[in-house]
Amino acid sequence: MIVFRSLQFVPGNRQNMLDKARTFKSDALVLDLEDSVPTKEKDVALSMVVPMIKTLAELGHIVFVRVNSFNSGRTRKELEAVVCKELYGISLGKVNSPWDVTECDKLLSGIEIDRGLERSKVKVIPWIESAAGVLNVRSISNVSDRVIALAFGGEDFTNDMGIRRSYDGSELMMPKSIVSMAAKASSILALDTPFVNFRDLDGLREECNRSANLGFKGKFSIHPGQLETINEVFRPNIEEVEYARRVVAAWSEAVAQGLGSLELDGAMVDIPVVKRAEALLRSLENMELRELR
Repeated sequence: MIVFRSLQFVPGNRQNMLDKARTFKSDALVLDLEDSVPTKEKDVALSMVVPMIKTLAELGHIVFVRVNSFNSGRTRKELEAVVCKELYGISLGKVNSPWDVTECDKLLSGIEIDRGLERSKVKVIPWIESAAGVLNVRSISNVSDRVIALAFGGEDFTNDMGIRRSYDGSELMMPKSIVSMAAKASSILALDTPFVNFRDLDGLREECNRSANLGFKGKFSIHPGQLETINEVFRPNIEEVEYARRVVAAWSEAVAQGLGSLELDGAMVDIPVVKRAEALLRSLENMELRELR
């Protein structure tokens, strides 16, 4: 699976930002047709986004488009406009139940057939940003093989709940934990809500660390100035990488000797520890390949 540490939002109605996105150092670009675009500009944004998908993909970017939710009445129109061989996936706003993903899957399948694309080529990242979405997240996460990650939306979630959005996000710890566990149980990624105070890089780092400790593997960015911090925090540090390599090497020797566990640095190493080390090294390799593009 491709690792997404950083996913940069690009407002679909701003040509200057779409052009600047060519140089952004994010793991993925998310061309936005939803929250960052005023209702009266959504058709214009759609016409601007469509040609940029191919342009950005040809430069080596992984490109998603965030489409409006089914409640908007725009989803079908937007999917029909943006699906092409260069599009990696769809970010689907305000998913409250498995129905949203199932409907999106059906629409995408029809479009793929019509355009001669491989079945399930277009991936889906549902946004979990309501109480209903959180309570239904396990079934949302595994209703379609297109779903490769879950995105948690803190601003809409607190609005839905009618609660205050605090600076440290303490009110989001429980729903974020639920989303992260659902993603893990379905072997997909958990991606964190944007940090809206984009000039506060120290606050961003603290939030990234808290989210990483909950099991999130990446974060959405609303400003390219956030990317360096996000990429750094969600990248394994030198000590973690070195320990993982030692675990894998020691385990290889232990298996050759017929052992089912071993001791390393005073701690027991068994299969779960080895699998975690192997997963970390695979993630690092994936990140390094992305950085070479």
